[in-house]
Amino acid sequence: MATTLTRTTERFVTDCLAMTNDMLRLPAKQTWIDYDKEADVLYMSFRKPQRATNTIEIDEDVLLRKDGEDIVGITIMNASTRPGGGIR
Repeated sequence: MATTLTRTTERFVTDCLAMTNDMLRLPAKQTWIDYDKEADVLYMSFRKPQRATNTIEIDEDVLLRKDGEDIVGITIMNASTRPGGGIR
C-alpha cells in the first residue's frame, strides 16, 4: 500500500531521522524536549520531574541543570539562532 506524504511531513520525518544517531549517543535513557518559541528557549530534560539542585552556566546562553552529580537537563536560550555543534 503506497502512501503519499506531504512535503511538510516528509521534511519532518527526514529531520527526525537525521537526529537518530546523535540521540542514541546520549547517555540518558529518556529525553523530553520542550521549546518555547516566544522566548526562543529549548529545554532538554533527562528525567521527570526535573528537580535540579544546581544550575551551571557552561556557555553563553547554555545552562546545565544538575541534581547532585546527575545531569537532569540542559536549557538553551536563543536556540533558533545558535549555530549547531559544540560549546562556543
